Amino acid sequence: MTTKDSRAAGLASLASLVADETRAACLLALLDGRAWTAGELARHAGVAASTLSEHLGKLVAGRLLTEERQGRHRYVRLAGTRVAQLVEDLAAQLDPAEAVRPRTLREASAGSAMARGRTCYDHLAGRLGIAVTDALTERGLLRQDTGFALTDAGLEWFGSAGIPLDRRGRRPLARACLDWTERRPHLAGAAGAALCLHALDTGWCVRIGSERAVQVTPSGERALSELLGIEAAELR
Repeated sequence: MTTKDSRAAGLASLASLVADETRAACLLALLDGRAWTAGELARHAGVAASTLSEHLGKLVAGRLLTEERQGRHRYVRLAGTRVAQLVEDLAAQLDPAEAVRPRTLREASAGSAMARGRTCYDHLAGRLGIAVTDALTERGLLRQDTGFALTDAGLEWFGSAGIPLDRRGRRPLARACLDWTERRPHLAGAAGAALCLHALDTGWCVRIGSERAVQVTPSGERALSELLGIEAAELR
């Protein structure tokens, strides 16, 4: 008699949730870490509101999304960092050669902006995220030889830069996240989240467009140059 692995049904159910283009589009959009209304996601996915509502119900029931209602609006967001990691890791497995070519100049510009710098749920990604990760590593603040880990000097650097680290939860302080445009790991975890939040709060970076793209401001260029020696040309 064959004994079935009890996890198999759960894994198959999880895979079926992602294996739909509309639901996948919603999950990718929500990697910006913000809450979206059902109407915003419907327009983004190019489907009717009634259709999108059915998909959101499945994602919420599958615990990939959480929801809350404010008046007439229904807001949804990713259910946490583990879900964000799952979506980003799956996206990183895509073959760049199979990516859909932009149909308009606007799509091409948006794609270029996303590749230059974006948020990956709550940390920095794209060339910006890689530049920061490389700079931290080159200065001995971050180790990558046995997985990502902040060094003692790295912990001191975050403190001296005025970037508080939340070390209370189970979330790892530093984690490697494979960047789907650069095909290299960038810094995630509590340290990556703290750095991204600080960059947005201080105006080092600003969000642009309706996607996850971010742009480094002149003050951000100066700060990253002074703190990490990153040349402005790497950030543009």
